[in-house]
Amino acid sequence: MSEPKGRGTAWTDERGTSEEGRRRLESAPEASGKRSRSRSAAAISWLREAALLPVLAVLIIVGSVLNSHFLTVSNITGIGQQISSLGVVVVGESLILLTGGMDLSLEATYGLAPMVAAWLIVPIAAFGNGMMLNPYLGILILLAVGVAVGFVNGLLIVKGRLNGFIVTLAMTILLAGIQEGIVKGQSPFDLPNEFSYLGAAYIGKIPVSLIVTTLIFVATGLFLRYHRTGRAIYAIGGNRAAARAAGIKVNRVRIGVYVAGSVLAAIGGWMEAGRVSSVASTQGYGEGIIFAVFAAAVIGGVSLQGGRGNMVGAASGVVLLGVVQNILDLENAPNYWIDAIDGAVILVALILARVIGGEASAE
Repeated sequence: MSEPKGRGTAWTDERGTSEEGRRRLESAPEASGKRSRSRSAAAISWLREAALLPVLAVLIIVGSVLNSHFLTVSNITGIGQQISSLGVVVVGESLILLTGGMDLSLEATYGLAPMVAAWLIVPIAAFGNGMMLNPYLGILILLAVGVAVGFVNGLLIVKGRLNGFIVTLAMTILLAGIQEGIVKGQSPFDLPNEFSYLGAAYIGKIPVSLIVTTLIFVATGLFLRYHRTGRAIYAIGGNRAAARAAGIKVNRVRIGVYVAGSVLAAIGGWMEAGRVSSVASTQGYGEGIIFAVFAAAVIGGVSLQGGRGNMVGAASGVVLLGVVQNILDLENAPNYWIDAIDGAVILVALILARVIGGEASAE
């Protein structure tokens, strides 16, 4: 073996291989194995994200066979407009589920936030309180309601260490009572264009609500994948104690997620109010949208145990529910069978998602 020729010069062995080269050769199998495992993990992740796509493909084929109107532009954009408000709430609930929590009160925020705003904006003749508030100020109040509800939920659950299920259930009942009480069971209407624009307007043939919802899904997906706080959300849902030990401000992130979820629910309710040009006294809670929200998130692969899921899957779940509902509407399915059919489709989708994407896709 030759002697080193000077400080900093890599020595070579009898075969003429430098020390650095030898280390690289020895580590090559390990590096290759890591790359292989990384590729496998990426492939599995992609498969889980796309687990519902075959189910959606089958539903689209079924819908096009049953009704020639199904694949028309007007029907497709109609589906997009109808599911937009639900989709925004699903994003909010998914963020909370990823941290290992849950929020049943999103459906009540979905109703109360636009109700308060509409009540302050429209005239007495349209069941308002007569203040005739500026619509843009009404929108700010709507968002403030979302912030307030989420912050209270977060404080009670995170700082007060109260059971999240019970807290948000009680909050749901409280908010629903306020929503119906302030208008005495009436439904404010005659919403100004500025307020209804988000849910009713189109750009060309595409609903504004669909564009905004798509942007929210994309932005949230990128946030979860690339932002430090987004990765912290997964860490908290996977192992809260380990996340805290790693220096993550667990309580702050959890409260922030509850606030974000409630604000998104308020935006979803705003979209729905604009779409129908009214705020029903039963919007949200009376319609039971929380069941559709959880169904879309779970069949999309968002784990109820936290730490697992993504926006691609959640969006797929929303689209699946929208397509099923549209097919039933086009075929004039009897109302008394719709719930049974919806439930059956959700169960089949869960089973197929688990078979295609693995256990985590439907956990």
